[in-house]
Amino acid sequence: MKDPIVEDIRKIRQAHAAKFSYNLKAICADLKEKEKQCGHPVVSFRPKRRLKKTRSL
Repeated sequence: MKDPIVEDIRKIRQAHAAKFSYNLKAICADLKEKEKQCGHPVVSFRPKRRLKKTRSL
């Protein structure tokens, strides 16, 4: 059974990707620009530090 909402979202995503010739950098840049223009607060987390592996005896 196909969900009509999911199908609509997939069509929208497909059209958006086609608009930028499926160029991932261009798609991301467009989404970031829309994110800035929407006026909603955007949370950005600092990268997590990876723990160094220690040798176990």
